[in-house]
Amino acid sequence: MRTGISPVYFLNRFNSLAKKKIRNIKSKNEGEIKSSITNLLLNIIIFLLAGLIIYMGFSLFMKFRSGKKVVQEFVQDPPPAEIIQVEVLNGCGVPGTGDRFKDFLRSKGCDVVNVENYINFNVEKTLIIDRIGNISNAKKIASILGAKVSSVFPQLNDDYFVDVTVIVGKDYRELNPAKNY
Repeated sequence: MRTGISPVYFLNRFNSLAKKKIRNIKSKNEGEIKSSITNLLLNIIIFLLAGLIIYMGFSLFMKFRSGKKVVQEFVQDPPPAEIIQVEVLNGCGVPGTGDRFKDFLRSKGCDVVNVENYINFNVEKTLIIDRIGNISNAKKIASILGAKVSSVFPQLNDDYFVDVTVIVGKDYRELNPAKNY
């Protein structure tokens, strides 16, 4: 009888150890490959986010830098038209007031195209309404009438073919047509 390690046992044992070692190496390499791919993807995401932050920062910088110019352009009203078409509505209920305002505005170079009564006679303060989006026209009419600028407001309406509507209120005696004409 032979005592000792048989070559078959030794080969089997070596083979199983070798397989184990190869498995460990493969799993280590797979783990390293997985972690390197993960690191690469994370680096790409970080790079893209950094680019996005730089782009947004630049956009904000340009917006605030040029924002002052845009605000200054919109603050100035466009110039009033040479001939302003006006509608006069009597909201005070005093007969002849609309005609008095019509005559006064025409004497100042305005084109009064319509004079009639307002839907009611309960208007306390005279209102000057911009109908086309050029508030300067309404402000010019307010200046001609001697009305406060606070009585001017826009109410755009494509159905109206006038630049400005004047609704004569019960304060008409304080305005230029009643004082000067």
